[in-house]
Amino acid sequence: MNQQEQEPTENAITGPIGQLTLQLVAMPSHTNASGDIYGGWLVANMDIAGEMAASARAEGRTATVAIDSMVFLRSVKVGDVIGFYTQLESVGRSSLKVHVEAWINSLNGQCPVKLTEGRFTFVALDAQGRTRLLPNAGA
Repeated sequence: MNQQEQEPTENAITGPIGQLTLQLVAMPSHTNASGDIYGGWLVANMDIAGEMAASARAEGRTATVAIDSMVFLRSVKVGDVIGFYTQLESVGRSSLKVHVEAWINSLNGQCPVKLTEGRFTFVALDAQGRTRLLPNAGA
């Protein structure tokens, strides 16, 4: 099979799902002793992006209550520009599910590369930290 006949990768076909919510550069301070970016740094920023999307829909404070399984597809290197994409999946009376994907965004015109994805569940909170109904819940 020559290069033109090769099937495109899944990433090239689909691209990121959702809206670019957060974009960061992986820095040396985010690395372990081997120089690789911590997976926890990636998860923490996925949580931040998900919370931004959830709080916008909730019109206020939210808290993470669950993260569905995640698989790390490739390592992140210092200097990689990571885009965090979010899409609201479902809305309940007080909870929201947000699909979050992390992609390495290219600065040199190449296709972005998917790092991981997960579903984050958030609950809307009032000023005292108690669960509250979402605006237009069920609408």
